[in-house]
Amino acid sequence: MGLSNTPQAKRFIAQAIAEDLGQGDVTTEALIPKTQQGRASIVAKASGIIAGVEIAKHVFLKVDPELKLTTLIEDGTEVKPGDIVAKIEGRIASILKAERVALNLLQRLSGIASETSQYVRAINGLPVQITDTRKTTPCLRMLEKYAVQVGGGKNHRMHLGDGILIKDNHLAALRHQGLGIKEIVTRTRQKASPKLKIEVEVKTPQEAVEAAGAGADIIMLDNMGLEDMRQAVQLIKGRALIEASGGITLDKVRAVAETGVDLISIGALTHSVKALDISLELD
Repeated sequence: MGLSNTPQAKRFIAQAIAEDLGQGDVTTEALIPKTQQGRASIVAKASGIIAGVEIAKHVFLKVDPELKLTTLIEDGTEVKPGDIVAKIEGRIASILKAERVALNLLQRLSGIASETSQYVRAINGLPVQITDTRKTTPCLRMLEKYAVQVGGGKNHRMHLGDGILIKDNHLAALRHQGLGIKEIVTRTRQKASPKLKIEVEVKTPQEAVEAAGAGADIIMLDNMGLEDMRQAVQLIKGRALIEASGGITLDKVRAVAETGVDLISIGALTHSVKALDISLELD
């Protein structure tokens, strides 16, 4: 089953169309005859990586199942300005009614894939993975994390049930009970499923050593400087995977990767990405 055919994607597409078209397209209905036929092209206006073509296609078909769509560029393909991503044939009124929702999704997902690709290229040749976070648009997580994959990145947790991540606020609450990192990890092992990996967020190399000694599977180095990252990597010596996180920008990511961490998680891939410029043009 493709992404666009999943129940979650179908529900979201229906909701997105209803949000935009719920009261009808009064402009198109006033000006364009229902029977007028035509053709349109979806055209890239900037360079980047395309993601979400099938999602956009299903938006058009949800509005009008009789539209004919031809995909010319598949997800994961690098485009330049002027490249035609897809062609659409059928009722012009239907094309215009579906245009905005389809482009909104295609532009955002392509923007995420393009941004992810830049980070992946920046660490080329190093044994590090770029991952996303849960800082996604509400109800769009599945699509946005798919776009990260298209751009060459990996998905971190899809949801709160996907793995254990003991963050600073968990630690703060439990430290009020007199518990240290070792006791917190032990309690987690006792109560959680043994199938789940345990990740602990730390702020110093010393905390990283404590978490590794307690048996954590993954250590998240939160907003650490490069020297502290290198020290943490040396002290842990492979006893756990190490993830760098917090404020890592494109110009800094290779230096972070060179510290020896295994994962670099970047919330900006989804929470503040710039949409890729893509338009629809009637032929």
